[in-house]
Amino acid sequence: MNTTFKYIAVITSLLLIGGAFYLKVYMPKTTFTTVSPSIGEIKVSVSGIGNVEAKDIYNITAQSGGKIIDITACEGEWVKKGDLLIEMDGVDLPDQLEIAKATLKKSEFELIASQSELKNQQTQKALLEKTYGRYAELNKQGYAAQSEYDKALADLQSIDMMMLVSKSHINSAKAQILLSQKSMQAIKTKIANLKVYAPVDGYVITKEAEVAQNVLPTNTILKIVDAKTLWVEVQIDERISGAITLGQKASIVLSSQPDNIYEGVVRRILPVSDLVTLEREVDVAFTVIPKPFYINEQAEVSIETNAYSDVLKIPLNVVVQEGGKMGVWIAKDGHAFFKAVKKIAVNKEAMAVSDLDKESMLIVPDSTKKPLTEGMRIH
Repeated sequence: MNTTFKYIAVITSLLLIGGAFYLKVYMPKTTFTTVSPSIGEIKVSVSGIGNVEAKDIYNITAQSGGKIIDITACEGEWVKKGDLLIEMDGVDLPDQLEIAKATLKKSEFELIASQSELKNQQTQKALLEKTYGRYAELNKQGYAAQSEYDKALADLQSIDMMMLVSKSHINSAKAQILLSQKSMQAIKTKIANLKVYAPVDGYVITKEAEVAQNVLPTNTILKIVDAKTLWVEVQIDERISGAITLGQKASIVLSSQPDNIYEGVVRRILPVSDLVTLEREVDVAFTVIPKPFYINEQAEVSIETNAYSDVLKIPLNVVVQEGGKMGVWIAKDGHAFFKAVKKIAVNKEAMAVSDLDKESMLIVPDSTKKPLTEGMRIH
C-alpha cells in the first residue's frame, strides 16, 4: 500500500512539474506576437543634426561715431521696419546747422545787393555811352575840348570796371550760396544719421552696447535677424546627400521643443563638402517661424527625399537576416518558416517589400524567447 502511494505521489509530482514547465517555460518561449503587412504609402527621408541660423543677420551700427543717447530695443524683442532703434549725441551739429543757415541768408542778401548794384551800373553805362558818343563826334568836328572827350572815355571805362567787379561779387555770392546749401545738406545728413532705424521686420538677438557708451561707426550695437530667412544649417553625410534637391519637404525638431515638429523646405545646398567630416551643408528653411527662436540652437532635421504609394509595408521589427538573406519569419499551421523578401524602400518605422503575400502572418522575433528555426512549432 505504501509503495503504491509513493508511486502515485511521484507520478503526480512529475505531472505537476511537467505542467508547470510547459505552462511557465515552454509556452512563453514558443509564443510569439504576429502582425500582418499593410498596403499604403512609405516616405523615405535623410536625417541630420544642425543649428538654427539665418541667411540675413543685420549688424546694426551707428553711422557716425560718438555717445549713445538711447537704445529702444533689447534682446528677444520684435521690431518693425522703420522703427527707431538707436539715437546718437549730435554734439554741436545743431549749432553748425544754424551757422550754415545764417551764412546762406547773408550770401543771399549779398547776391541781391550785387545784382541791384549791377543793374544801376548798367543804367549808368547807357547814359555814359551816349555822353561819350556825343563828345567823340564833337571832338572829331573840333567843337569839344580834348579834356572833355578824355573824361567821357574815362567815365565809360570806369563803369565797365565797376560792372566787372559787381559781376564778380554776384558770382562769389552764388558760389557762397551753393557752398552753404551743400554744407547745410551735409549737416542735415549727419543729424539724420544720428538716428538709426530698423532695416527690416526682424528679431533682436543681441545688444552689444549701452546708453552713454561711446562707440565707433564700426562697432555693432544690435544684431537683428530677418526671421523670413531663418533656417537650419544641417550637416548631411555626402554619401547620402545626393538624394537631396531644392524644394524638398522636411521636418524640424528643436532641442528646446522636442514635442513640436516644424515643417520646413530645402532652400540651399552648399556645393562644397567638408574635407574632414565628409559632410555637406544643407539649409532647411522653416515654413512657419517658431516663436521664440534661438540662433545656434541644435535641431534635428529629416528631409523627405522620396515617397512610394500603394506598396506592401512591414514593420522593421519583423525584418531579420537569415543565412545571408534578408527576410521575415511567417507563421503557418503553428510552425515558423523563413521567407526572403526584396526591399523597395525603408524609413525609420517600416520597409516596403516585394515577394510577400499581403495575407501572411509575420512573426515578431523576441530575444527573450526561443530562437526561431525553420519548421519550429510556435504558439
